[in-house]
Amino acid sequence: MSRLAKRFASLARDGRKALNTYIVAGDPVPEATVPAMHALVAGGADLIELGVPFSDPEAEGPTIQAGIERALAHGVTLGDVMDMVSAFRRDDRDTPVVLMGYLNPFLRMGYEDFCTQAVAADVDGVIVVNLPPEEAGTFQEALRSRHMDLVLLVAPTTTAERAAYIAGQGSGFLYYVSYKGVTGARHADAADVAKRLTGIRAVAGGLPVLVGFGIKDGASAAAIAPHADGVVVGSALVDTMGSTPVAGIGNRLKAQVRDIRDALD
Repeated sequence: MSRLAKRFASLARDGRKALNTYIVAGDPVPEATVPAMHALVAGGADLIELGVPFSDPEAEGPTIQAGIERALAHGVTLGDVMDMVSAFRRDDRDTPVVLMGYLNPFLRMGYEDFCTQAVAADVDGVIVVNLPPEEAGTFQEALRSRHMDLVLLVAPTTTAERAAYIAGQGSGFLYYVSYKGVTGARHADAADVAKRLTGIRAVAGGLPVLVGFGIKDGASAAAIAPHADGVVVGSALVDTMGSTPVAGIGNRLKAQVRDIRDALD
């Protein structure tokens, strides 16, 4: 059983919702990433999405774009990101880590080379925002053969038939994008999410469904959580990374995540 599967099984047994936290690898400086990951876990994060810096992050709003630009200014590569996961694993063998990014860096490295390095680093899966499920077969097979997950996304415009197909192609969990637009643009509409998730969860084939985009704090997380298996918080954490002196990032993140965790619980 994968780390993701174990974590979701544990959460289900305890009747708790998953808190998935996103930061950009290398933001604001490379040496801040691993301590930030540990701070997220100390605050109550159940899993970590680690953003892979890329120069054309088409789904990201200004906050995450700025975080990516800060990381790229230090030349952070996909290989560097996996080195950061390796360093994190020296002290944390249990928290699932999923790399989130865009297709180009994975293509440039090559699926087989990426998967070999990802296994060595103890990466648990990937989310590739601009990879259509119909074109994911080669990457999916390379990941699956090494017991890693390919997490796919569904949106408010996704039909039930399409959602069933996407769920059948992916693994780990299903990522529901709560609104049309870029990350951090507005708050998620809990009533709309609840209405749409009824159909999505019915065809998810048992995959946990996590909701991202527009979840910024404890109140917005608590409003969404009853309708999903968990929530994803990203832009608010990236804003903290960029607005806090490096020495203070860990304490700020830990407190911020703890507030959200407490609201979920």
